[in-house]
Amino acid sequence: MTPADFPERIFVTGTDTGIGKTLVSSLLLRTLGYRYLKPIQSGIEEETDTTLVQRLSGLGAEHFWAESYCTRTPCSPHLSARIDGIEISLEQILADIEQISGPLIVEGAGGLLVPLNNQEFMLDLIRALNYPVILIARSELGTINHTLLSLQALRHAGLEVFGVVLNGPPTPENAEAIELFGATRVLAQIPLLPDLTAASLQQCALDYFGGGCR
Repeated sequence: MTPADFPERIFVTGTDTGIGKTLVSSLLLRTLGYRYLKPIQSGIEEETDTTLVQRLSGLGAEHFWAESYCTRTPCSPHLSARIDGIEISLEQILADIEQISGPLIVEGAGGLLVPLNNQEFMLDLIRALNYPVILIARSELGTINHTLLSLQALRHAGLEVFGVVLNGPPTPENAEAIELFGATRVLAQIPLLPDLTAASLQQCALDYFGGGCR
């Protein structure tokens, strides 16, 4: 797969939290040179996902858009916002995204059914944007069930699945099952990277997504 094969706007989501969405977003930014937005950042005591992606991708500040919501506590967006005394508005996020021109990667928080507020879920944001989706999943035991359930939810919402990326030790059998039963393609199987730096990300981009920024 080469950079020319990717759509101009992509939503990166996952089967869970801590699944590698930010790593894959960094790889895609490094490959495609798009802009990047993480609308909701839950937990800001350490490095945010936006600053991590900027550091790993090696791209300038002009490629990165400020989060619509940054909350202090690393938990579900609806709860983290409640702790901070605010409510996440889907309309506000969509209005912010409307201000961004050109190719864009939007990274979600958690999985598809994490609540944003008392009425809406991450899946509602993805459906409102209607961008092709890249689903990030673990490579190991349990991934088939979690990945197929997430694919089913995306398709039930009428969304296009561009493909799946598996993170972790290579498991060809799991990848084959996901492609067969999920009627999708596994875009890459990315092993654990012991040294997570801009240089190692550049090599990974070359290995799995066909090169550096176009």
